[in-house]
Amino acid sequence: MKESMYAIVKDKEGPGLSLTRVPVPEIGPSEVLIKINKTAICGTDVHIYQWDDWAKAHIRPPLVVGHEYAGEIVGLGSMVDGLELGDRVTGEGHVVCGKCRNCRAGRRHLCRETQGIGVQLPGAFAEYLALPAENAIRLMEGIPDEIAAIFDPFGNAVHTALKFDLVGEDVLITGAGPIGIMAAAVARFAGARHIVISDMIDYRLELAGKLVPRLVAINARHESVLDTIGQLGMLEGFDVSMEMSGSGQALDDMLHATRMGGKIALLGFQKPGTTFDFNHFILNGMEIQGIYGREMYDTWHKMMAMIQSGLDLTPIITHRLDFRDFEAGFEAMISTEAGKVILDWTQADS
Repeated sequence: MKESMYAIVKDKEGPGLSLTRVPVPEIGPSEVLIKINKTAICGTDVHIYQWDDWAKAHIRPPLVVGHEYAGEIVGLGSMVDGLELGDRVTGEGHVVCGKCRNCRAGRRHLCRETQGIGVQLPGAFAEYLALPAENAIRLMEGIPDEIAAIFDPFGNAVHTALKFDLVGEDVLITGAGPIGIMAAAVARFAGARHIVISDMIDYRLELAGKLVPRLVAINARHESVLDTIGQLGMLEGFDVSMEMSGSGQALDDMLHATRMGGKIALLGFQKPGTTFDFNHFILNGMEIQGIYGREMYDTWHKMMAMIQSGLDLTPIITHRLDFRDFEAGFEAMISTEAGKVILDWTQADS
């Protein structure tokens, strides 16, 4: 095993990231060492890259960033059981305490002591990653590395979409970023009837149409989600709605487009001061569920089972780059004319 490796690092406060060499991480008795093959750039990584207010509050340089990845196990701690050298894996990016009430009740995604790979802990934009063995997810057969590398955001989409029954239901999704588009794909795969997705960026809406059959995609600058109710022949509004945009206006539109007794799942972070019509919510007997992360580890099983059963996420990957070209990947993400951007680490030794 070599002593140093390439890594993409937030080495100081301020915009930008650096490609540099850092020591290969050592693993503890309950950890595995993963040789990274593919990674994907997340919106969180863009926050860190741009050094916005969120990044200033949460990131302490120097730090190897990145938390969407796939690779293979090349090192096992002395206490690791159930995993083997050579296993192809991805991993849950939330490292939890295992001791709090939620952890002990099996609700680990709600651990109050959660630390994030690539946020508080060293990340995956590197040749190697040290990870608690319990966070490693062995990949089922037939799942390519580049698809496994986007399982973190796909898990957000699956957790959100499958929170409520979708069979035969009419579904509204506000926000056509990669997670919103993948949630629409899950809704179609799970048997929803009409699916409407809204955004203000035509590129994203066109990308959504490539991934999801029979999708109604509308630009919220020019069209209203309320108008689609009559256009699609719905009598009472949407049965299940998913807010992915973080827009207060989108949330308000969604509230009034969802039928009495309808269900709303909220994944997009709202800005401070966002208002909400609580009287409408109360008088219409609606159900609202906040969504965070992925359910450990049921969401991961569902993701892999859906991919094995024919759900194709390939169109959501729009850029494939060598990790040395990471700057171009971040530029694509910031431009908003990108789906998922994959960085290839397999040629790091060349």
